[in-house]
Amino acid sequence: MSKTITILHLYSRDMNIYGDNGNIQALEKRLQWHGYTPVIKEYNPGDTLPSLEEVDIIIGGGGQDSGQDKIHADLLSIGPALKKASDSGTPILLVCGLYQLFGNKFTTHTGEEIQGIGVFNAHTIGGKERLVGNITIESPAFGTVIGYENHSGQTYLADEVEPLGSVIIGAGNNAADGHEGIIQNNTIGTYLHGPILPKNPVIADYLIGVAAKRRYEEFNEQVIDDSITARAREAALKRPR
Repeated sequence: MSKTITILHLYSRDMNIYGDNGNIQALEKRLQWHGYTPVIKEYNPGDTLPSLEEVDIIIGGGGQDSGQDKIHADLLSIGPALKKASDSGTPILLVCGLYQLFGNKFTTHTGEEIQGIGVFNAHTIGGKERLVGNITIESPAFGTVIGYENHSGQTYLADEVEPLGSVIIGAGNNAADGHEGIIQNNTIGTYLHGPILPKNPVIADYLIGVAAKRRYEEFNEQVIDDSITARAREAALKRPR
């Protein structure tokens, strides 16, 4: 029987827009190719949060404002447990809406202040202009990362916070500073949909590798034929903004 890796999918009902569910599918398939058995657990408001000590990877997607409203109170209630998991090194990927709510606060374009759970020392300000289109960034950790952004919130990192990468094409966290995302411990926040993991398997394997080493003290990495992904990435890089 192969070793299991447990993935917790946060708010799969309400925070799953622009194909973000594909991140779960990519992890599930790559875990199988690396010889592990994936176990997927979904968590939505009203569910009992599983012990995060038994969870190996946490994934959360984006959503519309209505989706954020539906999960906000619940997220605040489990925020301390999620922050503890992040601080302990659990690999976490957060896209768009949950990326914003893992910061300190979100100030809407009408001035309403929405409290975040403070995993990231960052804040988001809602704007009237949407930042939309294909995006390419250069990441010190992962090289060239490609995706698609569609957000009106503009996120600003504290000085000591490390961005995921520098924007080559696109807007990124905001329209001013040329940064995209956050990487902190093993927690990644990003605006990249697409979804991000099928287009960027190096990030998927990073999350898997960290999880396997934490659970089993080693990652039995297999050679995966990513030639189709490479061709898809080449095509995506040629698309206009």
